[in-house]
Amino acid sequence: MREISGRTVFITGGAQGIGLGMARAFVEAGATVVLADLDQERVSAAAAELTELAGRPDAAAGYWLDVRDRAAYGRLVDEVEDRFGPIEVLCNNAGLGTIAKAGDLTWDNWDLVLGVNLGGVVNGIQLVLPRMIARGGPGHIVNTASGAGLIASPNLTYATSKFAVVGLSESLRQQPELTENGIGITVLCPGFVATDVIRNSARIEGSEDDPRVSVAETLLKERGLSPDVVGRQVLAAVRSGELYVITDRYIAPVLEQRFQLIFDAMPSETDRDREMAPDLKTRLATLVPPLVGADR
Repeated sequence: MREISGRTVFITGGAQGIGLGMARAFVEAGATVVLADLDQERVSAAAAELTELAGRPDAAAGYWLDVRDRAAYGRLVDEVEDRFGPIEVLCNNAGLGTIAKAGDLTWDNWDLVLGVNLGGVVNGIQLVLPRMIARGGPGHIVNTASGAGLIASPNLTYATSKFAVVGLSESLRQQPELTENGIGITVLCPGFVATDVIRNSARIEGSEDDPRVSVAETLLKERGLSPDVVGRQVLAAVRSGELYVITDRYIAPVLEQRFQLIFDAMPSETDRDREMAPDLKTRLATLVPPLVGADR
């Protein structure tokens, strides 16, 4: 999607952090940005900031939304498209984590993290993608995963949800309906970004007093990229139709080790493997197909 100006962009978890960084990038590129977030005060303030940044009265709007609530989500999508026109860029960005150890996890921990991080992505796709296809595109969907969606993490609920988002995004990219209609897919796998996600997650979980929260929060603030840098990376990926946005290289050694372990676990090649190889190579090549209509 080369041309961003005049598009309507919908971003969940858009009141702060990476969501707001993406919003700034899209607004500066001439898009109308609609933010959805659980924090009404912050999302309203973010929309006001974006409107001032763009110098256009209709540049941004903010709405309260719990991405787990499918009925409310559907009503909001209807309202946004009635007011601003079709959503052509969807950023499924809302997310949180938990610091609970494996033996201390509860059903509520799992339901909350999977419900937001994975369920929120699924809900956005289910509610918006069919509309993009019915219009014949163009469109683009950005799913926020994590570096923890590419390498193992001690945070079980978070890693589970983010690995799923990566797999969902890669699988979506293979769907002929999307490529035929010029609908792109990008999965964002950020590393350390200077956001409040640790503190916000701890607040929801009721674990703000845990000393690990302060340690992790300090690490993000001191070593993390600016959300605005990540926002510009996402904008560039949408424009060029890139599947992955990996914000830095800090996971590279571990990622290389992981794939080496996978290759090392493979058995010796057989005649059956050699017979199947040409067909499988053709099929797997569709993982990153050319994006039809990328210049629309």
